[in-house]
Amino acid sequence: MAGLTPFQTVGPYFAILPLEGEGFAAAPGAVGRPIVIEGTVRDGAGAVVPDALIESWQANSEGRYDACNESFRGFARAMTDASGRYEVRTIAPGSIGTDHAPHVLISVLARGVLTRLVSRMYLPGEPANGTDPILALVPESRRATLIAVTESPGRLRFDIVLQGSGETVFFDV
Repeated sequence: MAGLTPFQTVGPYFAILPLEGEGFAAAPGAVGRPIVIEGTVRDGAGAVVPDALIESWQANSEGRYDACNESFRGFARAMTDASGRYEVRTIAPGSIGTDHAPHVLISVLARGVLTRLVSRMYLPGEPANGTDPILALVPESRRATLIAVTESPGRLRFDIVLQGSGETVFFDV
């Protein structure tokens, strides 16, 4: 009987996927305030992850998920580059309910990650962040990992740390 074989991850094979419309959840002309979400994905040792796949889902500017059309898909995929950077062009989402803060759902797939990691990106300075029931479940000391930082008007930075110090909060869904 042979011994155990060493653990190896499969892939990633994202670079060979045809990602039509990559990085665009909303086209120019979509109703709402245009924003660019950019960030870097890092592993637990702080090294950049050059081949991760980031997916985003969001409501439109009125807080509706069922309002996709030619200019607003509500979904985007973006690959990280050699520097671990990704970028998604979209519009600022609206609130999906009176007690929910506007947010973008973020999914991460990468080598060594055997299941998709799911997080949320909240808009900085949003008053409803203080009453959002999901954000309230996160210990206050970790909430900053879920709130984007304004880089410049219309440009938000949302860095993702897969584990270790400053790890982004991921949800078990």
